[in-house]
Parts: sequence; C-alpha cells; structure tokens
Amino acid sequence: MNLLKDKKKRKIIIILTSIFTILLVLILNVFIYISDYYEAKMEDIEAYTNNIPAEYKILDNGNIIYEVENPIAGLVFYPGGKVEYTAYIPLMETLADKGILCVIVKMPLNLAVLDVNAADGILKLYPEVEKWYIGGHSLGGTIAANYVEKHLDEYEGLILLAAYSTVDLSATNLSIISIYGSEDRVLSYDRYFENKKNLPSTYREIVISGGCHAYFGMYGIQDGDGIPTITNIEQIKLAAESILDMIS
Repeated sequence: MNLLKDKKKRKIIIILTSIFTILLVLILNVFIYISDYYEAKMEDIEAYTNNIPAEYKILDNGNIIYEVENPIAGLVFYPGGKVEYTAYIPLMETLADKGILCVIVKMPLNLAVLDVNAADGILKLYPEVEKWYIGGHSLGGTIAANYVEKHLDEYEGLILLAAYSTVDLSATNLSIISIYGSEDRVLSYDRYFENKKNLPSTYREIVISGGCHAYFGMYGIQDGDGIPTITNIEQIKLAAESILDMIS
C-alpha cells in the first residue's frame, strides 16, 4: 500500500513539475516577445519636428493629442504592432500643422490587438470637430478597421497604412485610403490582396514609390523589410499629403 501511495505521489509531483515548467516557459516567451519592440528614434523625431509649430499634450492614459484651432477634421491613430507609439509623432505633427486634430493612442504592451476599443470616448472630448477619421499602421490599421466597423455612424473614413481590413466594409459609405510602400517586405501581400474585397469600390490605393513598411513612423528599419530608396522624411510627407488630400 505504501509503495502505491509513493508511486502516486511521485506521479503527481512529476505532473505538477511538468505543468509548472511549461507555464514558466510560456511566461518567459511572452515576456521576451513583448519586451522586444521597436523604439522611437527620438533624436530624429526632434530634428524633424523642430520646424513644425504644432504642439501636443499627453493625457493621463498616455494618449498624445494635437489640439489645433478650428480643426478641419479629427484623426484617431492606432500604432503598429510592437512599435513605440511616439514613433508616429512626425506624421501626426505634419497633419496637425495642416489643421487636423490628431490623437495617437497608447496601446498596452505596444499591441493594438490588446485594446481594440482604445478610441472609445475620444470623440466626446472634442464635440466641435464635425468630421472624424480613424486609421493606423500595420496591425494598428487592421485593428482600427475592426473598431470602425462597429462605429460607422461616428467616422467619415478609414486610413490604412501598410494594412488591410479583415472585416467587411464593402457596403459602407466610408471614405477609405490604403497606402503602402513599393519596397515593403513586411506586409503580407497575399492577405492584403485577399482582403481588398472588404473595402468599398470607392476606396483609393496609393503606392509610395521607394517606400518601405517602417517609414510611416520613425523607429528605424524593421526586421525583414525591404530597402527603401527614399528617406524616412520623404515617405512621411508623401503619406501626409495623401491623407490630407483624402480629408480635404
């Protein structure tokens, strides 16, 4: 009887040890994954924005907001996956300088998928803004599309930067623009073209010649990306021009 009890105890200990080891490995892998992200190149960002008068404020939840006088529209922006959200300051500051109230949403662990509803409550802060748009880069753009599908009455349009919509927006009246770089090697083109059917026939597609995946923000070159033939600044300015053209 004692031998049976000892065998059962050993078996239970082995099982519990195995479970604990698996959980520990999973936790370590998750920690490694979320701690490995692209940091904003703040020196480059400051050099770019020095000549732009637009100023931002940071809310308690970390969101960055560019408030402008008499805004022509508002834009809520979801950052790319595993990218520090401050990397998008140059693009938002360029748009704010042209009269667009911009909000860069801070995502938990730099992953928009962890807070799909991050845009909730933002529009109520600025009731004077008559037209609102939502958009994002890469994973952020896909998540923004998921959000707007459930808030069609609140937004005029969707801006997809190296991103695609996995939800069906084809029957909506949304104004949609899709922008990506010709040298982008991070974007899954199979999924991109497969999901074009989810966009209304009126959507616009802009391919930035020489642009890459990462240059919508300022965080350096992304792993696996193509080699850009234009500068980071040039791509940001070209993207901003297309967005402004869409909104105005």
